[in-house]
Amino acid sequence: MKKNAQIKRIERFEEIFDELTAAKNALDSALENFYACGEKEKELEKYYTGKLWKRDFAADEAGLLPKELKRGVLSEDGVYNLLEELREFKERTNA
Repeated sequence: MKKNAQIKRIERFEEIFDELTAAKNALDSALENFYACGEKEKELEKYYTGKLWKRDFAADEAGLLPKELKRGVLSEDGVYNLLEELREFKERTNA
């Protein structure tokens, strides 16, 4: 039995409705997580611009840290770029 145009239309828009609902819910969740990280962003920026980061960076450069230690935070550009991207995101979204 063929579906009539009305049924097909309702099904199509129901799919769109479901997809948009899921996208909105995912965005809500992501934004809640983003806003919850605000203090951590400030903490990271304080570390990155302070003496402790410079000390940790120098120790890494001198080979004094364990090789298996994850050290992305000691990347000269990594933290700077992340903080800039966060600032740009906030400007774009008025966050």
